Amino acid sequence: MPKILQDYLDYLSTIKERAYSTVSGYKLDLIMFFKFLKCSKEIDNYQRDFNKIDISDIDEEFIKNIKLKDLYSFLAFTKNYKKNNALTRARKVATIKSFFKYCKNKIKILDDDISLDLETPKLPKKQVAYLSLDESKNLLKSIEGRNKERDFCIITLFLNCGLRLNELCNIKFEDIRDDVLVVKGKGDKDRTVYLNNSCIESIKNYLLKRTNVNNTYLFVSERKGHISRRNIQNIVKKSIKKAGLDTHKYSTHKLRHTAATLLYKYGDVDIRSLQKILGHESISTTTIYTHVDDEDIRKAIQSNPLNI
Repeated sequence: MPKILQDYLDYLSTIKERAYSTVSGYKLDLIMFFKFLKCSKEIDNYQRDFNKIDISDIDEEFIKNIKLKDLYSFLAFTKNYKKNNALTRARKVATIKSFFKYCKNKIKILDDDISLDLETPKLPKKQVAYLSLDESKNLLKSIEGRNKERDFCIITLFLNCGLRLNELCNIKFEDIRDDVLVVKGKGDKDRTVYLNNSCIESIKNYLLKRTNVNNTYLFVSERKGHISRRNIQNIVKKSIKKAGLDTHKYSTHKLRHTAATLLYKYGDVDIRSLQKILGHESISTTTIYTHVDDEDIRKAIQSNPLNI
């Protein structure tokens, strides 16, 4: 990697305290961006193996010579040749804007930030996939096997607390005090989560089975080690399949969607409280959960006074 890129990634991780996954995503985006800029703009050369393009010599002078038209050419490349969808291209725009902001405001090698004029691709409005209340109950009832108590506890916490995968995976005993759970959210920020009776009972039942384990993490694998993200994803996938639900449609993150939707729909939770529960920095992120489902729409149509 060029030094200027490594310095930027170090800044993200140490000063901005961005999550490892976020830094890795920015790294891949910028490597592709630099390789695109270094290769010929001839269409035939777009088919080159990007792994063979050397970007180690990219320096401050190279960055200074990048034009706005190069940024748009890169976005066209990601769409037409890399087949990136609008969401992926929008993430690349965010990466580029962040990098140019760093170059102008932090290391001050740019007089002007050309990325300010770079527009973000229009994103299609996505409907949030979530389990209904009955489907959620059925999912919990379908959990079985020799690790039933552990798996039940995992899915109970997902469905009741709206935890992210990383947050649940990294729960330690020291993070739990009575009905209070403190998790590490995005950017390593602590967030307080309150446990309801279902969560507390499921943890107690799991701990009765969690014997002869010397591990500070709450959830452990069959080998008594810290359970991995992949292991939790497989547990959820297996349980979803056992409940007769679509494993392509539902995942650990969809269980987070489910918790948020059920809280908003049945728990009389206002949008500000939901934002705090989920650990969203912006309330605009939380508003995706204020949707109404098809049954609500059906009832609304039936209530029309002209309906005979």
